[in-house]
Amino acid sequence: MAQRFLRPTLPLQVAAVCYRRQGEAVEFLLVNTNGGKWTFPKGAAELSCSHSQAAEREAWEEAGVRGHIEPVHFHLYLHSKGVFWKPPGVREFVVKAFLLEVDGIEPAPEPERHPTWFSPEGARRILAKGREVKYAREMQTVIDRALMQLGATKASMSR
Repeated sequence: MAQRFLRPTLPLQVAAVCYRRQGEAVEFLLVNTNGGKWTFPKGAAELSCSHSQAAEREAWEEAGVRGHIEPVHFHLYLHSKGVFWKPPGVREFVVKAFLLEVDGIEPAPEPERHPTWFSPEGARRILAKGREVKYAREMQTVIDRALMQLGATKASMSR
């Protein structure tokens, strides 16, 4: 009988890819992590609500935003937390990304997150900063996929 090797299942997180339209341009809202990097508002999925509702909650808690969230994720990406020299080391997560069009912003319950708007190019650049190449590319792909999903024009993608 052939032996089957199963890969361990990675823990799941959910992210709200918050955006707004500024005329033809699209901007993305990013927040600081505890380690000082920039990311999308994200956190653990919960049994008490849908994944999109959990992502919407994270957007409120970390960025103070409200808006319309898509009920179905548009992308999956890999994310890591931690550093190899400090227990528990580097942990990988699969993140379900949901688009959230922001229509209101208030002071966030977690003010240390410093929510900030970025152009697509600025978001790509800041999301890569301080990350291993593998994870930087994952984050940059989220921006590219979001723009494709939103039907952004070439001109607005580079602003």
